[in-house]
Amino acid sequence: MLMRKLGRTGMKVAALCLGGNTFGWTTDQKTSEAVLDAYLEAGGNFIDTADIYSRWAPGNTGGESETALGTWMAARKNRAAVILATKLGGPMGPGPNDAGLCRLHMMQAVEASLRRLETDYIDLYQAHWDDRDTPLEEALRGFDDLVRQGKVRYIGASNHVAWRLARALWESDRHGYVRYECLQPKYNLVIRDE
Repeated sequence: MLMRKLGRTGMKVAALCLGGNTFGWTTDQKTSEAVLDAYLEAGGNFIDTADIYSRWAPGNTGGESETALGTWMAARKNRAAVILATKLGGPMGPGPNDAGLCRLHMMQAVEASLRRLETDYIDLYQAHWDDRDTPLEEALRGFDDLVRQGKVRYIGASNHVAWRLARALWESDRHGYVRYECLQPKYNLVIRDE
């Protein structure tokens, strides 16, 4: 499989990242593991999920995709072969601090993701959405702390508009914090105007 360098990280990732949105939701554990096995056997190494996957489904609380992925990695003992990306920021509960990029939520979210993923580090931890209620400096300082603690290797952004991403990069440089190394924008091959 074609490999590409991820931003300035030096990590080499498969050009085709496997999205785990359906794991633990419309795809049961056995099928999820078959898909994950096939992806790795085809030479892939880059798997994306999020803490909120699949909170929207009746009976689910969020984290089902991370749990399915963690169960698979633990059973296969293949964590070192996977570049693992997950995201935070979506609502994981009804409380005022159960979403977003405030420090309190970020620290709780990373611990919950690490537990569900059955790992002690996340390769790429991404802000799922821009959080305009939390100062950028606070969010970036939180990410910086997670990298310094060894819980996260690199950070990224998802669903951010260009000017906010540019501002975040400027804030990171200004304060000496880690920077977003990649952007995961919404893109749909079928519906191009979305």
